[in-house]
Order: sequence, then structure tokens, then C-alpha cells
Amino acid sequence: MHFAPNASNDTRHWPGTVWITGLSGAGKTTLSHTLRKRMLAAGHPVLLLDGDEMRAGLNRDLGFSPEDRTENIRRAAEVARLANRSGLWVVAAFISPLRSQRQQAREIIGGDAFLEVFLSASFAVCAQRDAKGLYAKASAGQISQFTGLSAPYETPLAPDLAIDTEVVGPELAADSIYAALAVRLSPA
Repeated sequence: MHFAPNASNDTRHWPGTVWITGLSGAGKTTLSHTLRKRMLAAGHPVLLLDGDEMRAGLNRDLGFSPEDRTENIRRAAEVARLANRSGLWVVAAFISPLRSQRQQAREIIGGDAFLEVFLSASFAVCAQRDAKGLYAKASAGQISQFTGLSAPYETPLAPDLAIDTEVVGPELAADSIYAALAVRLSPA
């Protein structure tokens, strides 16, 4: 994968966005924090965009209709693009359930600056990991439009990286992503 320098022409790093997708409970938040710490420790400025945090703030006016989910991802991608142009790496952790949403994010951010990482885990494992009780509520009919149960999750057809979080822990997953970014993280 080739990444072009950003508009700032900063040759110390050419920031891009690591877009982490997967079901709720697949490990997106845990991995994004692990990767962010690793990149910061190596001297790379990083902005973490988490789906739950975005919905609690910037996107609090959005619900979970298909249109609102698409707008949620569009706004996140716009923020990521602005951060990249300002010289920041972005680690974005969003379910982003539809392929069209992830493609739109790739187009907004720029294909050369976008690394799609798919975290896979079975529905049962994701439900078991669910600290918020969302899977139980959705199974009881208390949450409508729950991704993976009553709303679709379209598995990426060709992600840049696919990681099975039932087998690979967050540290090793972060190592895999960091290795994929090694060319971008090296000085020009």
C-alpha cells in the first residue's frame, strides 16, 4: 500500500487514518486505545475517534436509522480528514456496518490515507464480552436496529487487514497494524 504525503508536506510523518470496523464487542475500542498508546510512545501524534464518544458529543443529534448511521460515519470521516490534513494520525473505531459507509469514509479521507481494519469475532463471543448489556437488551427486544441482530453488518470484502480477535489479543493486533503502517511512520 502506498501513502502520499499530506498537504502540509511534513516529511516527518505522513498521517492517515486507521479505520477499525467490526461488531459491537469485537474489540474496536480496546484495540484503538492500544494502538494509540503505541503510536504516541513512538512520537506519532494521534487523534482517537471512538463511535460511542462521537455519538455522545458531535453526533448526539443522530439516531440509529440507516440514514443517521450513514451521517454518523460521514461526519467521523470528515473529522478524520481534517485531522490528517493538520498533521495528526487518526485511529477511528466505528462499527460502520455497511460497505457503502466504509467506502464513503475511504473516499472522504482519501484512499492513500485510509487503512481499513476488520475485527472479526462471533456473535456469541461479542455478546459474552458486552459490558454494557446491549446484546441482552437487543435479544429481549429492548433495542431495535441492533447491528448483527436486527440490523445488518456487511463484512468487508477486501479490508486492508483482517484480525480475528477470538485468537489475536489487542497487543498483537496493534503490532500487526503498526507493521502495516511502518512505511508511513518512517521518516522520508
